[in-house]
Amino acid sequence: MQVHDTKIAGVKIIQPKVFGDNRGFFLETFSKRRYQEMLQIDYDFVQDNYSRSSKNVLRGLHFQTANPQGKLVRVVRGEVFDVAVDIRKDSATFGEWVGVLLSEENKTQFWIPPGLAHGFVVLSDIADFEYKCTNYYDPKNEGCLIWNDADVAIDWPIANPILSDKDQQGRSLKELFL
Repeated sequence: MQVHDTKIAGVKIIQPKVFGDNRGFFLETFSKRRYQEMLQIDYDFVQDNYSRSSKNVLRGLHFQTANPQGKLVRVVRGEVFDVAVDIRKDSATFGEWVGVLLSEENKTQFWIPPGLAHGFVVLSDIADFEYKCTNYYDPKNEGCLIWNDADVAIDWPIANPILSDKDQQGRSLKELFL
């Protein structure tokens, strides 16, 4: 397993070791001890989530104000562009974002620590997305940063995503935190 730092403290890109031959492949998607050591974290994962989305669906950018969730994410089927935005007000990278292509082919994982906003857009016809969370979903404390906030300036690979009603109501970084 290879772990790569990003420009945002704590956000990591993970390339698991894949063992493949003419029969297919095998990879370990999670081992508590190894991931805690390699990511330098001490979190327990308490909830696993699975979603399926169609092409051009954008989910996010979600966060929880209380009980923030760290997320270990990966794509099982298809391809997405996955994004983490630093919304920790005391962070040197507040308002900055990191994006990574996750796909069934590259088997890359993305670690987003608690306190960041998270979202993704589907680039393939369909995508199955899995994520492990360090805290339980808390709808009373859920927030949404608007996907196209000009101050954050995410370079999304599509111009007109399909959004849920909730995600269309996302607010700007300035409205949420300044």
